Amino acid sequence: MCPLPPSCPQPHHLSCRSTRTAPKTQINWHLTFPWEEVSGYDDAMNPIRTYQVCNVRELNQNNWLRSDFIPRKDVLRVYVEMKFTVRDCNSIPNIPGSCKETFNLFYYESDSDSATSTSPFWMENPYVKVDTIAPDESFSMLESGRINTKIRSFGPLSRAGFYLAFQDLGACMSLISVRVFYKKCSTTIASFAVFPETATGAEATSLVIAPGTCVPNALEVSVPLKLYCNGDGEWMVPVGSCTCMAGFEPAVKDTQCQACSPGTFKSKQGEGFCSPCPPNSRTSSGATSICSCRTGYYRADNDSPDSGCTTVPSAPRSVISSVNETSLVLEWSEPRDQGGREDLLYNVICKKCLPERGTCTRCDDNVDISPRHLGLTERHVTVRNLQAHTQYSFEIQAVNGVSNKSPYVPQFASVNITTNQAAPSAVPTVHLMGASANTMSLSWLPPEKPNGIILDYEIKYHEKVRASVTQRSSARIEGLKPGTPYVVQVRARTVAGYGRYSSPTDFSTNHQADVDKTLQEQLPLIVVSTEFTCILMINNAINIVYYGSVIHTAICTIESPIVTPGMKVYIDPFTYEDPNEAIREFAKEIDVSCVKIEEVIGAGEFGEVCRGRLKLPGRREIIVAIKTLKAGYTDRQRRDFLSEASIMGQFDHPNIIRLEGVVTKSRPVMIVTEFMENGALDSFLRLNDGQFTVIQLVGMLRGIAAGMKYLSDMNYVHRDLAARNILVNSNLVCKVSDFGLSRFLEDDPTDPTYTSSLGGKIPIRWTAPEAIAYRKFTSASDVWSYGIVMWEVMSYGERPYWDMSNQDVINAVEQDYRLPPPMDCPTALHQLMLDCWVKERNLRPKFSQIVNTLDKLIRNAASLKVVTSTHSGASQPLLDRCVPDYTTFTTVGDWLDAIKMSRYRDNFLNAGFASFDLVAQMTAEDLLRIGVTLAGHQKKILGSIQDMRLQMNQTLPVQV
Repeated sequence: MCPLPPSCPQPHHLSCRSTRTAPKTQINWHLTFPWEEVSGYDDAMNPIRTYQVCNVRELNQNNWLRSDFIPRKDVLRVYVEMKFTVRDCNSIPNIPGSCKETFNLFYYESDSDSATSTSPFWMENPYVKVDTIAPDESFSMLESGRINTKIRSFGPLSRAGFYLAFQDLGACMSLISVRVFYKKCSTTIASFAVFPETATGAEATSLVIAPGTCVPNALEVSVPLKLYCNGDGEWMVPVGSCTCMAGFEPAVKDTQCQACSPGTFKSKQGEGFCSPCPPNSRTSSGATSICSCRTGYYRADNDSPDSGCTTVPSAPRSVISSVNETSLVLEWSEPRDQGGREDLLYNVICKKCLPERGTCTRCDDNVDISPRHLGLTERHVTVRNLQAHTQYSFEIQAVNGVSNKSPYVPQFASVNITTNQAAPSAVPTVHLMGASANTMSLSWLPPEKPNGIILDYEIKYHEKVRASVTQRSSARIEGLKPGTPYVVQVRARTVAGYGRYSSPTDFSTNHQADVDKTLQEQLPLIVVSTEFTCILMINNAINIVYYGSVIHTAICTIESPIVTPGMKVYIDPFTYEDPNEAIREFAKEIDVSCVKIEEVIGAGEFGEVCRGRLKLPGRREIIVAIKTLKAGYTDRQRRDFLSEASIMGQFDHPNIIRLEGVVTKSRPVMIVTEFMENGALDSFLRLNDGQFTVIQLVGMLRGIAAGMKYLSDMNYVHRDLAARNILVNSNLVCKVSDFGLSRFLEDDPTDPTYTSSLGGKIPIRWTAPEAIAYRKFTSASDVWSYGIVMWEVMSYGERPYWDMSNQDVINAVEQDYRLPPPMDCPTALHQLMLDCWVKERNLRPKFSQIVNTLDKLIRNAASLKVVTSTHSGASQPLLDRCVPDYTTFTTVGDWLDAIKMSRYRDNFLNAGFASFDLVAQMTAEDLLRIGVTLAGHQKKILGSIQDMRLQMNQTLPVQV
């Protein structure tokens, strides 16, 4: 046997390459002859054993050395480090050509330790060859042995364990040491996340995903949170990360999150560190995310937790008032202390004082404070429409973002003033409504600034100067000369005296012959009635809403059957044999190049409804609404679609939607109308619930009634008058729309608004009983529908009859039940509704009478303040006003939800009104203090609080 240098192998073990050494495990070996185990000592005289073989003189060598069963332990790839020496074949004399300087490494997988001396067979397959191992250096007999170190790996492994085997095919070698190990990525902390110990993958290039877990008091910033372990047992760049949560800061080289110390805070999750509490705040505990404000200091809802606490401002200073008759200008300086904030606003509270009683009460809604009375950024206002010779007190409050947090009323400065009064402004232009041989019928608008109640008008006219006095804004002057020119002027009078005359206007009476001829020509034109309104009504109800102008109207009734020159009568386009002729007569054709569609804003029965622009030659560009006819239409659909334009084109009134024209010579076919910025009235009211004064709501109703009066005078019956078919522009002007389309609709079982009936579909909740039962549609049935519209407006878009079925509505109305007054509805308005709902249609008011009634109510604003739950009409109310039973609610928030005031839930809770006992004691000042500034919302909540008080009294226990 060739001598081998002495060597001492280390114990053979399955170890792990890592920063920490895993425990070593001894491996026993099984060998075949001529492998032999040799004992010796290493250089340090430690006992060692080697396995060696040197049977080079024999041919056909096949010598095996095999390990014990080695458990895999979920490892996918194993590494084998071998230390060995090999004798140079050239250094051995007289040997055959079978000498080798290499050996082979094999492994065999098994689910159990089942190998024996004969199984598996000592041969490749079942053993899997890893590699042929060759030395870097061999040695001769004359020199010491040189130790070679080789590392090989194999995988993927899938069974419970494996055996290692070495095959010698005729070498003279010594196997000094075998180390079996695997690679892993050790437990680590990165980006405030812990990643567990992870073995490498099956291949040297594999990446193994290790899921991470945030360290205590840290939260994930992004997911998934993971780290990749590569084939060398090294961690790659992490994906996702954690950061310390609010109240905790990084520590120990970003491996821990420690709590903020008392007196410091950290408001947000992140990598930042704790900071001292901001000004006027404090904290006495650790791990704080927000420092609480000191007493008397607050944070607004939109203030960040990092901001300091602030307080309410002091009162405004140096209030200056300038009274001009019944108007007032107030100016003031900013507070000395703004509370440490920049969001300073001002509120102006108007109070009317009665010196004889020593009390002051809130001003009427018709007092106009411009630009507004709440939330002012400027330090001046103009107050108009005050009463003459009356004492007022004005409070100017300074508020900021934390005023609604303070339990105290905002500090204010006050000023007391007494008004005087001026005469009215000049009467606008006078109009001639009609003339005969010796009479003239005149009308005019009231002065733009009446400055009080108009007592009467003085009319001055000449050929030779004469004067006449009337209390109406129209007049009939008699006893004039035929065929004679006259100059006419009008002026108005209040308690302050006469105003200026209107500009002189020339009118002439007719010659007697012309009158006789005109009567003969006009007699065949008489249609229905022998009376008509000769006054030119104020046609923009928004003047009522914004400026509080008092409207004076008078109806001039002509006893003789004369039709006013220029009076138009509605012509049904369906009477035309050729429908296109009606379009050409009543609607202007627009070239499609003048129309630009910008966006789709809805869907109509025949196609889309769009917003766009119209630029006609010689006119400025305007925004318009565009209805388009969808592709694939039939001739009937085109006729029905354009019929609305044929109808609308006949109308010219400020409260009727205006037709701009049609596009019929190109595709798509379009109807172009004026654009109404605020859309349908019902949805507009629901969106602005409680935000209008009663005067403003009545102004809207007056505009609708004026439009319907115009349609009635033209003998047009709408059939579908409802708030959804009233459009509102940016100036709150209401205009009647949707002409005749409902009668052409196809039956749609999913739409409960229109119910099929013989001959078409009917909006049951808005339709008069005779129209439902007998298809009798008249202006009187439109009056019934107008009463429903009044109820919709005063209830801010509530659905008439709520969730009752259509059949239940029909039955209830037939039994003389009627809708109750909406909340805070003036009695006079509900009585007008009941008048519109009289069963006998001939007893219902005409639209001209409705307009006149509303004008009187607007002139006498005090009549709109009478609100009663009792009912003065002949009909019974459909239902009593629904009063929520507060005992059925668990919390104050539930009660606010029930009365549709949930937007103030946080205001109540933050101010401490968390129980019904406290809520029942609230006043209007309390509501203003907690941030309920809209007058309509204050009335609604105070009304419900009053009901709550009554219920509390009713539920008091009886003492026996």
